[in-house]
Amino acid sequence: MEAQIRIGSRRSFTLKQAVLIYRDSAAAFATLHEVHGEKNQAPYLGPGQPLTTGFLRILARGLGSRIVPEILPGNVLVRTADSILWWSAVQRQVMFFGGGTEEAAKLNGRMYPHPPLVFKVCRHEFFVRALENDVRPGANTPLKTAPYWNTDGSRGLVCAGTMRIPQDVTTESIPEWETAFFSSSFTHPSGAVRLTTHPQGFAGLWLSLADREDRFPTELLTDARQTLRQFVDSSEEQ
Repeated sequence: MEAQIRIGSRRSFTLKQAVLIYRDSAAAFATLHEVHGEKNQAPYLGPGQPLTTGFLRILARGLGSRIVPEILPGNVLVRTADSILWWSAVQRQVMFFGGGTEEAAKLNGRMYPHPPLVFKVCRHEFFVRALENDVRPGANTPLKTAPYWNTDGSRGLVCAGTMRIPQDVTTESIPEWETAFFSSSFTHPSGAVRLTTHPQGFAGLWLSLADREDRFPTELLTDARQTLRQFVDSSEEQ
């Protein structure tokens, strides 16, 4: 196995400590060991000590997992070292459709109402779900499938496609992520989950809404079979 570490400047590192992880089929624990040894001799480990939260914080900072302090706006639902989740109220946005099909051509470049949405960025993967009601969701709020091409209905994972993915994952970059999503070209269905219960399917739904002032009919959204809490927890499984 080869491993490369890019530090960004010339630094000299010395092996000082080692972490040993013990596991069985259901649980795990770890111990911290000092590394000893004389020059030109193989190093050896000292007695193990329980890991402290202070050590883990230092380790996390060294691995780049420290969260810079931010003032959280009201639309942010969750902020961790790996992810950020926020919700977006109903809005109107122009959508772009590609793929060269006749139905895409009819939909392309028109203004549409959108349902309230929940966005998640986790390790630079982008996810989206929809909401039935235009209010800030709670942990037990049931989520709906986001009615968009390029989005896997089963997980809510967005296929980046033509998206210009922002470099930052911060509260200040939230508008950039939403702009990237709506400015991208929606080109194809992703996954087998139905995106809407509209009688004429996906194209029929959006054609019925094109250039209209109506609110998005959230009763035509399909059930994601997932609460907000489960959507949050799924980040740990990825």
